Amino acid sequence: MRPDTPAENVDHTAEAARLERTAGLYPEDAEALLLRAAAHLELAGDRPAATKLYDRLLASGGTLENPSLVRALKASNLWEYGHEAEARAIIDGVRAASPADPAPWIIVAEALESHDELEAAHETFTQAARMLLADAPEPPRPTHPLLFGRHRVRRMLGLDHDDWDTLADTLHSMPVTLDELHDPKRVWSLGSDNPAELEAEISRLRAELGAYREALSRPFPVAMLHWPSEELTELLSVYPSLSSEYPSYERHLASIEESLRELESSGTRNLGVVQGTVPSYEAFAASEGTTPDDPSLLPQYATTLGARGRAVSWPPQRGAGCWCGSGRVYGECHGVASTPER
Repeated sequence: MRPDTPAENVDHTAEAARLERTAGLYPEDAEALLLRAAAHLELAGDRPAATKLYDRLLASGGTLENPSLVRALKASNLWEYGHEAEARAIIDGVRAASPADPAPWIIVAEALESHDELEAAHETFTQAARMLLADAPEPPRPTHPLLFGRHRVRRMLGLDHDDWDTLADTLHSMPVTLDELHDPKRVWSLGSDNPAELEAEISRLRAELGAYREALSRPFPVAMLHWPSEELTELLSVYPSLSSEYPSYERHLASIEESLRELESSGTRNLGVVQGTVPSYEAFAASEGTTPDDPSLLPQYATTLGARGRAVSWPPQRGAGCWCGSGRVYGECHGVASTPER
């Protein structure tokens, strides 16, 4: 949620203003855009302005897709500039709400951890894990930070490994093990007066940061554009010149899966699928000063939807529904390894 671009390379205040303007143009995406704007304001050091954006979102009431996430981000931000009591009250509210999304849990637990509330952070990570992972045969990727954060806090508290710590170890893919990464001595060494110890620890941290940055090198997914059947029919009836791009609905779906697999095999990461609608596409064409019947506009439209947080990651998690909307699980639909009919 928070951009990780160094402040010296980005005018975060200007970027926040740009995102606010964009939110006015695309009200259906205002939540995601304003959250990114608030993140830039936090990086710019203007935490009160970020709080105002969080309050603006919360004032919109039932239209929010993830109110717990907004509250969690607001609490984390408030605590950073001295509003501890209000932050704690919001954190208690988030925990009581028991959101099904792991992100709010992670944010409030890390806020507690960063302020040395290790026992409370451990309780929060554990509460979330019990709720979100108790019946999960395989932890979904968005829940992995819950297990990693819980492992980290337990190491700081000197607790023995349990089954969830073992699971966290199996999910961790970086060269440095979780036990080494979360070793309290590494944290304490940063306060050492020995230059050699400091230099060695800084080198290790740089190596680990490089690995994480490489894994997160693409800020948005490489998105393939999917038109649901009804939308594609309407698109081609209004703009028949696009028929050469979409000879049939079946071929359209097969082409998406083929392209995604080719990109994956070439090493491309963060792949996703975005869903197009004719009104949204026409509005995008107008904003670009061109006509919707221009085929070169289609990939630009897909990229813009991905940048606005509209992409669904590909491939779906095991047991999840297929991206095409058929209602079948991915492994029994487009996830079947076969050569589609042409």
